[in-house]
Amino acid sequence: MTLHDEHRQTLTGPDGLPVLTYVQGTRDGHPWADLAEVVGPDPVPSILTSMSGWAVSGSVELGEQLIQHGARIMRHAHGMHRDLISDPPPPEWATLDLPDGLHIAPSNRRSEELFPAWRAAFSPEHPDHYHGSDEQALHTQLTPLLTGEVLGPVMPCSTLAADEADRVIAGVIVTDRDGLPWIATVFRQPDPRYAGLGSALLRRMLADAASCGLREIALAVSDANPARHLYEKLGFRLTSTSLTVLVP
Repeated sequence: MTLHDEHRQTLTGPDGLPVLTYVQGTRDGHPWADLAEVVGPDPVPSILTSMSGWAVSGSVELGEQLIQHGARIMRHAHGMHRDLISDPPPPEWATLDLPDGLHIAPSNRRSEELFPAWRAAFSPEHPDHYHGSDEQALHTQLTPLLTGEVLGPVMPCSTLAADEADRVIAGVIVTDRDGLPWIATVFRQPDPRYAGLGSALLRRMLADAASCGLREIALAVSDANPARHLYEKLGFRLTSTSLTVLVP
């Protein structure tokens, strides 16, 4: 049994045969068929008939077929994985210094406290920018993430950096995605004073995760996001590529 198998839903074709399995969730307010896998004859007609208005995340091939029928790209992403057992983080990562005036803060802050730095980190030019209003971004993106509604409950190895006034400046949020530790978001205020802060927090988080006995950790990074190169430097390896599309 692979990850999520016990949670998979099945889409059947007109003849009743399975054509697609997926993990159901919610994405940007749409019902979401995540980790979609083709298991039978051409699933595209059944997806178009039964999943109008759904977000579907699966292989690039499946996404491209749906795009040919009017689907819109929501995200082109790469799955990455890091083994914390065979390649343990260096112990010194646990005590990396933060820029002057910043301190480590617990991750159990209200979403409103994280929002200013999180929103600023994903500017309109960023591939992961949310184009809705600030209110929509807070209530449909960040709050569901922090309450565990989207990618599972927040894990203790998550970490925040705050300034002298205790305002959140940056953070790494890790969730328990059906048993797999998952880096759900990495963000920081885009101020030159904080260059390298995201990298430092990631290193500290990885060291903490390993010391807590976690065996592995994973994430998804958008194709156009330069952070992929940082993840590679930190020992993450590419495991998959997917397209998320919105079915017309």
